[in-house]
Amino acid sequence: MAGHRIFTTSFASVYPLYIAKAERKGHSKAEVDQVITWLTGYDDDALARVVADEADFETFFADAPAMNSNASLITGVICGVRVEEIEDPLMQQIRYLDKLVDEVARGKKMTSILRQPPVPKI
Repeated sequence: MAGHRIFTTSFASVYPLYIAKAERKGHSKAEVDQVITWLTGYDDDALARVVADEADFETFFADAPAMNSNASLITGVICGVRVEEIEDPLMQQIRYLDKLVDEVARGKKMTSILRQPPVPKI
């Protein structure tokens, strides 16, 4: 999937669509921002700068301060493809974000959306 068109698409052009999707279902921009910051490590100010700078998805993820180590716990289908089976790392990160925003819009509990590894039993 190298060179896919979404890689050079401005994150700023898709970000309002993420928010609109959540808001149509009664959820907030704050919830969308929360899942973005959880996944990427951007804080609110850095996220606002990325949007203002109109960084493309490739730059957005390349410059992410700290991709969450639990991102690999995100599973399921987005656009007919299982996110855990996507081979291209950048496409997988984009689909992880799509999946998280979908879960916000569907009203899934934030504690479930922000994946935590299973707690070992003692």
